[in-house]
Amino acid sequence: MEVIQKLLDQFGLLHLGWQNLVMFAVGGTLIFLAIRRNFEPLLLVPIGFGAILANLPLAAMSASNAAGGDPAHVPLLQLIYDAGIRTELLPPIIFMGVGALTDFRPLLSRPITFLLGASAQVGIFIAALVAHHVFGFNLKESGAIGIIGGADGPTSIFLTAKMAPHLLGAVAVAAYSYMALVPVIFPPILRLLTTRDERHIGVKQAREVSRTAVILFPIISCVLACLLIPSAAPLLGMLMFGNLLRESGVTDRLGAAAAGPLINIVTIFLGLVIGATMEGSSFLQSRTIFILLLGIVAFSFSTAGGILFAKLLNLILPRDKRINPCIGAAGVSAVPMAARVVQKFVADETDGEVNPLMAAMGPNVAGVIGSAVAAGVFLSLLG
Repeated sequence: MEVIQKLLDQFGLLHLGWQNLVMFAVGGTLIFLAIRRNFEPLLLVPIGFGAILANLPLAAMSASNAAGGDPAHVPLLQLIYDAGIRTELLPPIIFMGVGALTDFRPLLSRPITFLLGASAQVGIFIAALVAHHVFGFNLKESGAIGIIGGADGPTSIFLTAKMAPHLLGAVAVAAYSYMALVPVIFPPILRLLTTRDERHIGVKQAREVSRTAVILFPIISCVLACLLIPSAAPLLGMLMFGNLLRESGVTDRLGAAAAGPLINIVTIFLGLVIGATMEGSSFLQSRTIFILLLGIVAFSFSTAGGILFAKLLNLILPRDKRINPCIGAAGVSAVPMAARVVQKFVADETDGEVNPLMAAMGPNVAGVIGSAVAAGVFLSLLG
């Protein structure tokens, strides 16, 4: 009988609670959205499956920032969390891969789009202020929540792991979910904030960018940005290093490795571990709902910020230099989906007369830099 009782005690089915079942549904929903709706599948599939693993009773497949335990018997996903998230290793490696995949020529050919990328980070700071003053989150938690507005998953994970690791699962799910929902979120905001005439503003041919410029850009921008905001160096340094591998012309193998196998492996680990932090007892709380609500506030205000700043520039610029304000929405990052959604919206609204894809890629890649800088500002002020 004692043996039978011991076996029953280890029978996971008998330890299932309602929180486990709810989280199975949450994980399943993320996987469904990834497979059936193609919403950020490379991350939502691992996150969803990681959430299911974390809620298997007695399986020891969850991960958290809690210290302690027997170092000789660290659970699998906790081991990856400790090695990759607690040490801040995985998000910068993702940034290196993003840099190797990113072409900065659309940005360099239209330098004014730097400003659009910067203005599209306004939602980060608005959401952080709302989180603190309205919902009562502390300053570090508010900064982690606000960064959702940057629409950059690795940046959200990097900042949250440092400032509010107990919110990591909720912030990561919100960040990637809203990135996936760009095709749903953008059109109503674009339609509300732009007129028919503004959507018809043509996109002029970009000027040629020299090879010297694309090689010097990652080096110079990295040095300047990291001197101004050293806390952003892990993200910006790896982003620009990856881009240099792409553009140098002599490191094709390294660039291909960073943009292919390496980023894919890290994405698997990152997604699984983020999902593993979503234990029902910690995830199913009112603050998770607040974070999801604040995430859409951050994302919407960032989108609006880019559009409205482009409209402001048009009041200053000569008529023949005006910018199609729709491209400002792409400044929220989410490369390259945001630029593609803007392009489709404008093309549909103008019956194909205007195609702003390459113009939208300028603020789009500027947004990647902007979100990393915003994270660095929060770390400097609050970290």
